[in-house]
Amino acid sequence: MIMNMVQALNSALDVMLGKNSEVLVFGEDVGYFGGVFRVTDKLQKKHGRHRCFDTPISEGGIIATGIGMAAEGLRPVLEIQFADYILPAYDQLVSEAARLRYRSNGDFQAPITVRAPYGGGIFGGQTHSQSPEAIFAHVTGLKTVIPSSPYDAKGLLIASIECDDPIIFLEPKRLYNGPFEGYHDRPLKPWSGETESHVPEDYYSIPLGKAKVKKAGSEATVLAYGTMVHVALAGILESGVDAELIDLRSIVPLDVITIEESVKKTGRCLIVHEASKFSGFGAELSALITERCFYYLSAPTIRLAGWDVPYPHAFEWDYFPSPDRVAKSLKQLLED
Repeated sequence: MIMNMVQALNSALDVMLGKNSEVLVFGEDVGYFGGVFRVTDKLQKKHGRHRCFDTPISEGGIIATGIGMAAEGLRPVLEIQFADYILPAYDQLVSEAARLRYRSNGDFQAPITVRAPYGGGIFGGQTHSQSPEAIFAHVTGLKTVIPSSPYDAKGLLIASIECDDPIIFLEPKRLYNGPFEGYHDRPLKPWSGETESHVPEDYYSIPLGKAKVKKAGSEATVLAYGTMVHVALAGILESGVDAELIDLRSIVPLDVITIEESVKKTGRCLIVHEASKFSGFGAELSALITERCFYYLSAPTIRLAGWDVPYPHAFEWDYFPSPDRVAKSLKQLLED
């Protein structure tokens, strides 16, 4: 069935609510209203108010309640309305969810999945558009998953719900409704392959920690995730460089093997992400490549990212890495 990402995520939640009585869905406006972006639409009507329900506007309370439920054997799926709002719950995630298994010597665990729309492109301003993945990737005990297509979104969300560890599941808002409209008057393809909008209605899962080679190539490796996968693909095609594009899909766990094999083959690497460059996740990727692939590199690794400024609402389309910037960076990479 053809689905956009919102529909695919809704299907994943529907499947898991029906398959496992331990799964619950709750958060702000997720019940009767069906979520701000309609990801939980009709779930309360179908599965009941005790399985899909609304909460007060208290991110710390939502996460804390989920941790308590998870410790007693449930599998809560918690929606934080925008990733920017998750910071009041950061202590619960870091000090409680991420450490529960270790602190209890394995007696308790926290199988919670925290869903949150993230990234810019909808004119949401500074408090609705940030990309905070790096601050979660740094926390031992948390896993961070970021899909780039409807097919991956459903399979990865199901795998996250079934995982016994706490998951931060970041959903790129610019990819929610497709087709992906791209930059100003320059449309991009909705997905990098037709099959990625064909989503089975039934159960399936995609293993966490397994990257996908979206495009094979020999001259350079491009690493990206979320919306930037599509931006990077457009930039590669514009550049004329025979680059290999890898969609990481999850940054924790990270598919180091696929990255290493590709960079050793191509000898060059470009990393693309939407978040600010300084201390962004691209820095970890660059360090990893230097440690594991140094003697195979023909040029220094390049990081292409957002500006090192608070999210610039009025200039967000200049702030984002664009296909033009990807193409320019790839050409620079081959000249070095």
